[in-house]
Amino acid sequence: MAWRNLPNAITLGRIVLALGVAPMLMTDHSGWRIGAFVVFLAAAFSDLWDGHLARSRNLVSDFGKLMDPLADKLLLGLTFVPFYVLNHYTERETPFPWLGWTFPLWIVVVIFGRELFITVFRGFAARRNVILAAGKAGKLKAVFQNIFIGAAILWYALQSAARERGWNGGTWGAWEWFHAAFTAVSLAIAVALTVYSLYVYLRDFRKLSTGRHAG
Repeated sequence: MAWRNLPNAITLGRIVLALGVAPMLMTDHSGWRIGAFVVFLAAAFSDLWDGHLARSRNLVSDFGKLMDPLADKLLLGLTFVPFYVLNHYTERETPFPWLGWTFPLWIVVVIFGRELFITVFRGFAARRNVILAAGKAGKLKAVFQNIFIGAAILWYALQSAARERGWNGGTWGAWEWFHAAFTAVSLAIAVALTVYSLYVYLRDFRKLSTGRHAG
């Protein structure tokens, strides 16, 4: 069976891990949120591992091609949506890094709109015999998305810990400022790369389709 292929089993494991992140993140307790951070790291790193194994051991399969991007999108959805819900509804006392109480909906729309569009557009291109492979911009986008997500989960975990333990000294304040800045910058880079990588896909499609017609 396809799932017994080791890279595919890892991909399925990543889906299971992704399903665990959201409820842990939504629980206002430092222990649960540290757990969400650890689970997210395991899921994010497994994405690198299963791809490497599939290529190095010649275990690339149609099942893996289908499930791997699904697992990635699920992990995005089960982190970005909780961030928005926490910020706007269930935990308004915890400001989002540098954005305060206004984590914008447009960021969620841009991130997921790009993923949905590329999924549909790749199918459209394939029907015209144009294969759009993942490029450097897309891979770098994924790296910075994961950096942001990990930093944001840790932010919520440490904010819970600060409330539980009464952290309010200068050291905590300095760390809080650094953490907020790091998270906000990684988010800005991730959003910029999301838009840029979409432009690259469209540009490459135009070049490849024009070249095919010219040939």
